[in-house]
Amino acid sequence: MINFLQTPPAQADFMQNYGMLIMIGLMILVMWLFMWRPEAKRRKQLQQFREGLKKGDKIITAGGIYGVVKEVKETTLLIEVDGNITLRIDKNMVVADTTDLQK
Repeated sequence: MINFLQTPPAQADFMQNYGMLIMIGLMILVMWLFMWRPEAKRRKQLQQFREGLKKGDKIITAGGIYGVVKEVKETTLLIEVDGNITLRIDKNMVVADTTDLQK
């Protein structure tokens, strides 16, 4: 009789067991879609821009220096800043093309 009055333990449903894992998975998916993926795309475009630099391109460096490319080497650029002033800079310090500013 006592066994009859006792109820079996309630089984936890699916959402109670796996709900937190599903929420963490969704948060990672959203972060990937809105943060990591666009950043990787932007880095790839910037790398392609840097590899495609050629003599005569107008550029802006990370320090804000405007110049025209005079010579391109594997890892460095020689840029003309003003008149007869030239600077040798690392390719990774080029951040923009001045024609992007005109658009």
